[in-house]
Amino acid sequence: MYSTILSMILVVINSTRWRVILTRHLNVVLLVIWIMYGYRDLFPLATLTKAPLDLCKGWALWSEIVILSVVAILVPVLTPQEYIPVDFKHPMPKPNPEQTASIFSLGMFFFLDPVVFEAYGVSHLPYERLPPLADVDSIKNIKTAQFRHVDPFSGAAPRNIFLNLLRAFRYEIIVLWLLASSTAVILLGEPAAVNRLLRYVEQGEGDAMMRAWFWIMILFLVPFVDSLLTEWYLRISLRTVVRLEALLTQLVFEHALRIRVKGEPPSSSIETDKGHRKSNLVGKITNLVTTDLSVISDARNCIALVSEIPILFALYAVFLYNILGLSAFVGIGLTIALAPVPVFISGIIQRYQALRMKQTDSRVHLITDVMNILRMVKLFGWQKRMLWKISEARGEELSLLRKRQYATLTGTVLNFSIPIVAMAASYATYTLIAKQGLSSSIVFSSLIIFENLQRYTNAIFMYWTRALAAKVSLDRFTDFLQNTEVLDCFDESLSSTRILDVGIVRHPSDEIGFCHASFSWSKDKDNDRSNTPLSRRFILKIDDKLFFKKNCLNLITGPTGSGKTSLLLALLGEMSFIRSGPDSCFYLPRDGGVAYAAQESWVQNETIKSNILFASEYNEARYKEVIHVCGLERDLELLEAGDDTEVGEKGLTLSGGQKARLTLARAVYSSASILLLDDVLAALDVHTSKWVVEKCLGGNLLNDRTVIIVTHNVRLVEPLASVVISMKDGQVHDFCSSSPVPTKNLHQALRINPDKDDLANNPTPKGERKSDGKLVVPEEIKEGHISGNSIKLYTSAAGGQHAILYFTVLLAMMFVTQLTGVVQTWFLGYWSSQYELPGKVHVVFYLSIYVTLLFVIILLTGGTTAMYIAGAIRGSRRIHENLAEIILGTTMRWLDQTPTSRIITRFTEDINAIDTSIPEWTRFFLDQSLKLVLKLTAIVIFTPLFFVPGVLAVALGYICAQIYLKSQMSVRREMLVAKAPVLGHFGATISGLTSIRAFGAQDMVTERLASRIDKYSSSARIFYNLQRWMALRMHIISALFNGFLAWYLVFVQKGNASNTGFSMNMGATFTGAIFGWIINMNMLEAHSKLFLLTLERVASFLQIEQEPKSTTQGQPPAYWPATGELHVKNLCASYSPDGPEILHDLSFYIKSGERIGVVGRTGSGKSSLAFSMLRCIYTTGEVIYGGIPISSLNLESLRSNITIIPQVPELISGTLRQNLDPFEEFDDLLLNDALRAAGLDTLQEDMAVDEDKLVLDTVVFSNGSNLSVGQRQMVALARALVRRSKLLILDEGKISYSLYYKTDNIIQRSLRQELKDDVTLITIAHRLHTIMDYDKIMVLDAGNMVEFGAPSELLIQNDGVFRAMVNESDDKEALYALARDGV
Repeated sequence: MYSTILSMILVVINSTRWRVILTRHLNVVLLVIWIMYGYRDLFPLATLTKAPLDLCKGWALWSEIVILSVVAILVPVLTPQEYIPVDFKHPMPKPNPEQTASIFSLGMFFFLDPVVFEAYGVSHLPYERLPPLADVDSIKNIKTAQFRHVDPFSGAAPRNIFLNLLRAFRYEIIVLWLLASSTAVILLGEPAAVNRLLRYVEQGEGDAMMRAWFWIMILFLVPFVDSLLTEWYLRISLRTVVRLEALLTQLVFEHALRIRVKGEPPSSSIETDKGHRKSNLVGKITNLVTTDLSVISDARNCIALVSEIPILFALYAVFLYNILGLSAFVGIGLTIALAPVPVFISGIIQRYQALRMKQTDSRVHLITDVMNILRMVKLFGWQKRMLWKISEARGEELSLLRKRQYATLTGTVLNFSIPIVAMAASYATYTLIAKQGLSSSIVFSSLIIFENLQRYTNAIFMYWTRALAAKVSLDRFTDFLQNTEVLDCFDESLSSTRILDVGIVRHPSDEIGFCHASFSWSKDKDNDRSNTPLSRRFILKIDDKLFFKKNCLNLITGPTGSGKTSLLLALLGEMSFIRSGPDSCFYLPRDGGVAYAAQESWVQNETIKSNILFASEYNEARYKEVIHVCGLERDLELLEAGDDTEVGEKGLTLSGGQKARLTLARAVYSSASILLLDDVLAALDVHTSKWVVEKCLGGNLLNDRTVIIVTHNVRLVEPLASVVISMKDGQVHDFCSSSPVPTKNLHQALRINPDKDDLANNPTPKGERKSDGKLVVPEEIKEGHISGNSIKLYTSAAGGQHAILYFTVLLAMMFVTQLTGVVQTWFLGYWSSQYELPGKVHVVFYLSIYVTLLFVIILLTGGTTAMYIAGAIRGSRRIHENLAEIILGTTMRWLDQTPTSRIITRFTEDINAIDTSIPEWTRFFLDQSLKLVLKLTAIVIFTPLFFVPGVLAVALGYICAQIYLKSQMSVRREMLVAKAPVLGHFGATISGLTSIRAFGAQDMVTERLASRIDKYSSSARIFYNLQRWMALRMHIISALFNGFLAWYLVFVQKGNASNTGFSMNMGATFTGAIFGWIINMNMLEAHSKLFLLTLERVASFLQIEQEPKSTTQGQPPAYWPATGELHVKNLCASYSPDGPEILHDLSFYIKSGERIGVVGRTGSGKSSLAFSMLRCIYTTGEVIYGGIPISSLNLESLRSNITIIPQVPELISGTLRQNLDPFEEFDDLLLNDALRAAGLDTLQEDMAVDEDKLVLDTVVFSNGSNLSVGQRQMVALARALVRRSKLLILDEGKISYSLYYKTDNIIQRSLRQELKDDVTLITIAHRLHTIMDYDKIMVLDAGNMVEFGAPSELLIQNDGVFRAMVNESDDKEALYALARDGV
């Protein structure tokens, strides 16, 4: 009646939520009724002594049971679920099939059949054909539900993140615990069934209570039900893992948006005063979302330590006591007594794991550092030396990995030995002391228990080790979230000292500026990383009030390192505010928006148009006007794809001037009312600078907008300024107001001739555009199985010079180990069979043989594993060395096309998989393969008829595997391709944190990451479910084989109990071996935990294009180069073999010791000429340097003897000494002379505090982030002087414009006086006054040399290009004077 009422309510109810609840309640009620019928009337049929209680009903009873079975089981199980959206306001247009599948479909994973069979019919199933991501798995909904539990800034408790994750996923954990515990109870059925069946064979029905067919059915149902529970457990577990990965990735990213952007010291070479190595933030974040996240994911099954395993051990103890009596407690006691030993070993492994992770951080930091400056490394010819440093760091990491692996081996052998010793002790006690005979029913049922104990003891060790490793990673997450310094506006401890948080305007007049404020790069005064004699603690101090004038231009100037950039960053809230009085404060109203153009131009790896628009809506008229005033029209016309051209990583396809104008265009295009521009004119030539000042800074787009600009080009910008602020030593040195020049007089003030404005009047014909603008080559998705080259890569690396011998010996040892295990099982059955024969059994004899076999197995297992570990470590070292060598030896063009994040992924996730996962799965695969062969052989020997079913089982498993692998490979390849953009977005965002926060674009970049995470999660969810699809089908095949084998042995063959027990044991392990072999084959090929297809990806990198390798013939004579003479004949150049020429038929001759200036408009080929001298791009023609054609020289020899100072200064983390002399080749006297010649002494002569001065032991943080750009440029110049090359190429770029005039004059004088007479200097100039006294000037235009000669000669050419450039300059007379004086 109650069920009927519920059914009627369901018919009329409209609420989806209540309909689902009532349906589930009704199903539970009906299931309870069915269970009662089953206990009363079905179970008695399997007994020998009972009858159904309701048998008197006759056929009506069976009709009731059938109808109830349909209603209570079939209907609920087969009825599809109703889709319930997470957000009823925004339901999915098409739900994921998993959300609407029936219970039967979920349990058997039939909802995946469309994906599986569609993928089987095509070569590759693209991402678009995969089912959509369920809304419950979307990071948006996960974040809404869980961020309050894990994010300290969203309300999470300030404790270890592990506890917060337990709270966040508490419901999933409860379900997983219940499923794991249920599995433990189910597994007891197998040894019980074997015991009763063998007793039936020994004694017949006798005193048995259950019929034999019941136990055979149990042998089928136990693995079947266990597989259902296990696969359901794994489906939920892996779903939780995907959500956990998405949640932690999003959490780390959003916390990274809060951290303070400051210099991070190197992690490998410099130590703090306390002796602790300092961490690198970028490397740490990369490891958190890759290696650490993988370690945490690997620990997902550790819940078994508190659920399945303890329950199973308790049940097994009771069972053993029932069949062995008190002898069972001997084995159990030994197991408990020896248990602390593996725990102690786990502690050792944890320590090695923590040390290894720290060393991995150091290696990743070094790799990241090298990859970020790889172009400089190649330009300087440092590849071999950097390779040595990388190999050294890798060697230290592998040393710790080796210790960890051998500690793991020790633990594995102990865990393997403890159950064996316990089993032998129990049998010895039972036979020698208790004087009992071993029967087959006792032996083979207890053998199952002991084998499972061995398996679960190993699992305890493995899970405990993984749990400890996960604890290390979770602690690192906790440390990052709680101890990483964040901006003041996120720091609650500073809330009482702040007058005004950035972004919240409380000042009535909305003023912009400071009042009695001081700032530093760290809030921690005692443990400030920058507060050491070696690393300089910079303080920006505003003693009085400093307010900028609104709706006009404010100019900030001062010497290099005086605090100009820091003033802007302090205003943005990027520096730590130090309260110096009750009225200390600073103001930056953000209601009208803020835009920021950084000193180091930050661009995204997207199109030019996307970079300009950034977070703004597209307005065609405004966009075109911005392009015009920023002088980008001609640049876009030169590009085949125009503004659809991808700029590449870090804008590598653009010149320094183009990146600067692109950054400026982004700020100008925005609707922000306040613009902060940091030295945007530094990389622009004179004409472009004037254009930008007149058209942009003085144009209509900046009317009624507050502009605060930092520049050294005071004379050019001052006519527009209403306020001029001069900085010195971190303080305001001078403040003055002025009247800006009216717009109508701006031409005259800037001395611009509008009739000769090249930027406006010299357009380049557009022609037809054919390029799509793509630069970055998409990562290739290979189809099919892993290639033979990938397998050969690993085997040859692991086997070393004698790979065939190594693998022959290894496979032989593994074969003998497995064979000994089979013999040991057979001998135990043979021993038990002796008790069925008349006469006394010599227990000591049989026990001695048995113990000897066990001892041999332990020795073989340890020796084989040790040999395997040695090969795995050797393979890891060689593959890493080859990968590093290949990357360092590749071409510039390949680097342009490949994101750094993709390269770093190879050195992090892929190498980590090669270190750990691939060796592990390879060994499992080999073990399972040998086990499969030996177990089938043993079955055939004792039951020849089962050769055909055995082969059939293997064939069915193989067919399922082939169908499965096709879809799995497609999904996994999509999964790995979807992961790299997530990491790439991390790198791009961290490099532009200041700009992103200034624009208020945190939500935009967060949403972009969310879309990338969802794409990865979608393929990951399908991939993990596909594994379960395959595993369940293999378990069903296993259950059918075992059940059929047991039936045949008991009812057909009717052999003795010993042979029957042995065959059943071999059958169970054989089907397990089939499943293990196929799964491990799949794991080996496509499941290396982090990135499947790791070997394939690494192998593809080992085949990338390479620069010519060094040869004996390419080695120059020892005296070369004796002079700096340079002779160029018909030089042409292009960026790719089939690309357009960028230099056209250049021919010129430069005497040794001459100084040559190269000038031309942006994009004229000046920097390309420098790269062609170093053979960085593809060239034809002939270049003779020092009397030898450079085409005949080894690249290392050529680049080591030519020094180039590129436009963008690049520094490595370490000390200043290591930046000048990274390979310790020169003494300190020479290094200090180079710093002095570069102008450092002049810069620091007015500094009052010695600890503020740069010295050789000063710590340089990653990318030189604790130095100003001007200081970095001087260090780069000093490094070039140290090399003492005969040919010095100076690509001015930002160098001149980013330096204060006084410092710049010192550098120019040093270049004239410090260089020897035979040193040839080629300067790619952006300012004419630096080259007017040079010996010759080369003028380039669109890759052609239009003029070449002495300055005085070029100035007398009436229609000369160079003369026109000089005449347009605002210091025309001074330039003519310099030319006359230089004659």
